Amino acid sequence: MKRSICDSLIGVRNLDVVLVHGLYHQPGHMRPLVKALEARGICAKVPRLHRGSLANDTQAVQEAVDACRGKPLVVGHSYGGAVATGLEGVEAFVFMAAFVPDVGESCAVLGGPNAPVNAWVRPFSDGYSYIPADVAQDLFYGDCTPGDVQIAKRLLVPQASGHGRGEIVAAGWRHARSLYLICTQDRAMSPDLQQTMAERCTDARTFHASHSVYISRPHAVADEIMAFARAD
Repeated sequence: MKRSICDSLIGVRNLDVVLVHGLYHQPGHMRPLVKALEARGICAKVPRLHRGSLANDTQAVQEAVDACRGKPLVVGHSYGGAVATGLEGVEAFVFMAAFVPDVGESCAVLGGPNAPVNAWVRPFSDGYSYIPADVAQDLFYGDCTPGDVQIAKRLLVPQASGHGRGEIVAAGWRHARSLYLICTQDRAMSPDLQQTMAERCTDARTFHASHSVYISRPHAVADEIMAFARAD
């Protein structure tokens, strides 16, 4: 019988990976990394966030985690790191240029009022905000190809307020292995803050990449995920 791509994983125990995107983004942004993981035999899921609050986003991703065949590896990007932190039943975490909050902390508090992205947030309607397309390339996608930049900008969505102010009620990274991918050319989240977040993790790697390393370097990120999973 022909095996599916999710059953053909060699060297990593039938691993499922759940990817958690950041604010203003959606599952389509993760497509380059999904394809890179699938090429390596890993089944990747990308739940959609923007559920109205950090708690609701965490619940949406928890449902995806609970539907996995076993304990998955969860990969959080930017705000997605805060969502990932609150999950239960996770084998290990990978944080990409992400927040790694502890109990009682929020992304807003950790980032501070002078967070690089704050200068470019613009009001939308009904309490939403957005990032102007003309600054998105420099802010998020500085080392991505022109084609990838155009796709990524078209996929950006307005963001309801309040998600970044949600406080963590459980810190899953305290009870599981974790890897942090520091992006030194990030213009949305301070590399210095990333270094501080990385110190909370089991291990760290450095990429000379922009905020969206999963778009600009999907195969390198997939290799790190594979190596981290095999190291268990």
